[in-house]
This record gives sequence, C-alpha cells and structure tokens, in this order.
Amino acid sequence: MRQSRRSFGQALLAGAPFLAALAAIPFVIAISVGIGDLPIPVTTTFLAITNRLGWTAATLSRIHETVIWDYRLSRALVAAFCGAGLALSGAIMQSLLRNPLAEPYVLGISAGASTGAVGIVILGIGSGVASLSAGAFVGAFAAFLFVALLSNGTRGGADRTILAGVAASQLFNAVTSYVVTTAGNAQQARDVMFWLLGSFGGVRWPEFMLVSVVVSLGLVACLAYARVLDAFAFGDEAAAALGVNVGRARLTLFSITALLTATIVSMVGSIGFVGLVMPHAARFVVGPLHIRLLPACAIGGAIFMVLADIAARVLIPQQVLPIGVVTALVGVPVFSVILYRFQRAA
Repeated sequence: MRQSRRSFGQALLAGAPFLAALAAIPFVIAISVGIGDLPIPVTTTFLAITNRLGWTAATLSRIHETVIWDYRLSRALVAAFCGAGLALSGAIMQSLLRNPLAEPYVLGISAGASTGAVGIVILGIGSGVASLSAGAFVGAFAAFLFVALLSNGTRGGADRTILAGVAASQLFNAVTSYVVTTAGNAQQARDVMFWLLGSFGGVRWPEFMLVSVVVSLGLVACLAYARVLDAFAFGDEAAAALGVNVGRARLTLFSITALLTATIVSMVGSIGFVGLVMPHAARFVVGPLHIRLLPACAIGGAIFMVLADIAARVLIPQQVLPIGVVTALVGVPVFSVILYRFQRAA
C-alpha cells in the first residue's frame, strides 16, 4: 500500500510541470489577444470565447468581439501551433542526426520555401492559381526531395544528410538571391525579405485549421515512434540490433518533419532557433525519454512562440518586428551557450 501511494505521488509530481504548462497556454494566449492598439482585458477574451461556445451569455462590446475573433485570437493560436511544430521537429532532427545543434531547417526546407515564394512574388509563376504559401510549400518539399536524393535516401547516414542539407540550402539560397537581384524591384525585395524573417500578421482561421491539424497529427505520429527515437540515441546500428527498421523509420520521421516545417514556413516564413533551443530546454526539465520530451517540446514551443509574438509587437512602439528577429535575439545567446558547453565537453 505504501509503495503504491509512493508511486502515485511520484507520478503526480512528474506530471505537475506538464499540467502547469498546459494551464499556462490559454492564459498566455489571452494576454496576447489583449495586447494591441485596442487593449482588451483577459476576462473579456475568455467571455468572448465562452459566449461563442454557448457556455455564457455575457454582454460585450461588439468592437472587442470583432477584434478578438477576426484578428487576434487566430493569430495567437497559429503562433502557438507553429511554435509547437518547430520545437517538435527540432527534437526529431536532433535525435535522428545525433547532433545537438540540429534544427528543422537543416534539410534545406527554409531555403527551398524562400525560392518558391520568390517564384510566386517576383517571377509570377502560377500567380493566377497558386498563392505565396502554396509556392513556398512546393519549394520546401522540392528541397526535401533534393536532400533525400543527395543523401542516398534512407541509406544515408547522419553526416551525409547534414551535408546534403547544407548543399541544398546553398543552392536554393543562391537561386533566391539571383532572382531577387536580377528580376525584382526594391518593393518586391522588401516584401520577400520581410516574409522570410517571419510574420503572423496575415494568418486567420483557415491557416489555424490547417496548422492545428498538421501539428496535432504530427505529434501523435511522433509519439508512436517515441521508443524508436530512444533507440536512435545509441546510433543506427544499435537501433537495428534492437529490432528497428532503420531505413523505414528514418524516412517516416524525416517526412513528418518535412511536412511540419514546410507547412509552417509556407504560412509564416522562416522562424529560426525555436527548433534548436526548445528541445534542449525540454530535456533539462523532463529528461531525454521521447515519450515525455516530445509533448514537453510542443508545450514549451507553443508558449515560447506566443511570448515572442507579444515581444514583437511591444518592443518598438507603433511597429511590429518580424518574429524571426525576436526568436534570434533569444536563440543566439542560448545557441552560444550550447556550443560553448559542447566545446568544453570535447
């Protein structure tokens, strides 16, 4: 009896950080919704949501409800799911490549997305049919396929995959720079560069529906491979000795990561350092086991991205910074600390 009570207490204590973080997400989102030219109290945001769900019938300002539902709530929710997706992708890449400095963009997906976006904005390829997001998505997956071919598919090791990603990034960045330099005017170049640095300004409910479904399904799929990811921590040969189909698992997990990253980048641009920093922060809290690490990454990434979006809107009065600038201001110092630690360990 005492042993069972002790086990229950330990399980409850281990789950406390998850519960606290989950409870923090709606409050952080409510704070984000309330910040802007028209301040909105947190209680008003919650009442607007419960009114729409039919749980309450509070009388609220029509202007407040319009601002909440048509602009700010969808933006905050998209930011949360984008942060969760990038952090989740970073954890997968660091495990598969056995590299603590890996991140989602190591496969060249961001560079490919930039080329696809430039093709739509500047060259007008398929502009009558495809949107900027669609062009970015196609470009991102083109980069992923290029890396898959260059790294010899599922048989390519971690080092070869990283080198293939570097080659893809250089190639697509060169194409993007060439197109912007030779075919774009100053305004088009400015628009492309602002988009590449990341922005939640244009996202609405359709984008939320897509990213929420993709990230949720991606999290479920990755959790199904949690034990496989634990095995990869000891290397491909050790994973194969434990009965893991290494080729199929690598292809599946790389494809999930590519889908998550491509969807996010095509919507909001390239947002760096979230996938690099958050997995390390999550490991510090919950440990290396992926059954706990993956949900922790998703929750931490969601909170971090919403807070970064708040900072992007309040750091400079009357001006919204690109979200990638804010994440870099946090990510670069943390990246430097990580690099310094591994240099000392070596």
